[in-house]
Amino acid sequence: MILDRSDQHPGARLLLTLACLAVVIYGLRYASPILLPSALALFLAVLSLPVMLWLTKHRIPSGLAVFGTVMFNVAVVGLLILVASQSVSEFQSRIGVYARELNELYTSLVQGIESRTGVAVSAYITTDLIDPAAVVDLARGAVGRGLQFLGNTLMVFLVMAFMLAEATVFPSKFRYIMGSEGAGEGRLAKVVGEVQTYLGIKTVVSLATGLVIGAWAWVLNLDFPVLLGLVAFMLNYIPTVGSIIASVPALLLSVILVGTVGHALLVGLGYVVVNTLFGNILEPNLMGRRLGLSTLVVVLSLVFWYWVWGPVGALLSVPLTVVVKIWLENTPDLRWVAILLDKSPPAPEAVPVPEPVGD
Repeated sequence: MILDRSDQHPGARLLLTLACLAVVIYGLRYASPILLPSALALFLAVLSLPVMLWLTKHRIPSGLAVFGTVMFNVAVVGLLILVASQSVSEFQSRIGVYARELNELYTSLVQGIESRTGVAVSAYITTDLIDPAAVVDLARGAVGRGLQFLGNTLMVFLVMAFMLAEATVFPSKFRYIMGSEGAGEGRLAKVVGEVQTYLGIKTVVSLATGLVIGAWAWVLNLDFPVLLGLVAFMLNYIPTVGSIIASVPALLLSVILVGTVGHALLVGLGYVVVNTLFGNILEPNLMGRRLGLSTLVVVLSLVFWYWVWGPVGALLSVPLTVVVKIWLENTPDLRWVAILLDKSPPAPEAVPVPEPVGD
């Protein structure tokens, strides 16, 4: 007779859980060349699933529906690349000029502070500590990594096509596995529906944010408004932190091109207003409280997924964490973990007050 001693040794069970978690994390990082394109393909497939279902509902064969859905995604991504390619090429050609102007601004700022205060600022803040050229090198590296990643889009679309094709038969397989019990199938449909809702709302709000930011940059005569709008669109998938990072290139361009405090404040004000309206008012009202995350969880997930999968992992950090949270919410034994990830505790249920009993 084999006895289960897990309850008698909770410390050993905790160590075993932590060891399994470490193995999973190492596997995620080691297998990133395969898992990262697969994760992107999965998110595109979840977003595109309603399009494919609409096509099949109108009596289009499943093969043609999958092909048409993939081609629709290829057209959208191709349009984004076509619109941004000219700005990226021009940005790379002018990045050296920006580096020189940033260095000149930095030198004049330090000299101005020293002449007015008499404090040798350059002795405490060296160019090794704050190097404007490093900012430009970082931007150049980010553009280069973005272009390199576009070379993997073929693999992403290929995996996405097979996922969409599998989606047409997967419900029947799952129904056969579960047998007569329909609770598992209903829970899976609920999880998929909530993930679709989150990704759909987030994509629409991010697109609106990018369009408004791009228009604001064009009104203020900043260089590369299309590229700034595209950066705002992509980084809007990261709440709070993403909007701050997206505003840095625009503020730097304002300082380089105009060089006045008022113009830089106007640029920053536009970012604050747009992200407040879309990120703090519109998006929470559309999604509801259940799809929100704690700010601490957002920052920690950003750091974790950046460490695991790099810059693209940082972009996918919040969607990945929300997917995990949705799954935990629909798992009774782990629902408490989803409550810890939420940005606010759930509303207490109304407890009926007993009526007084008469004498």
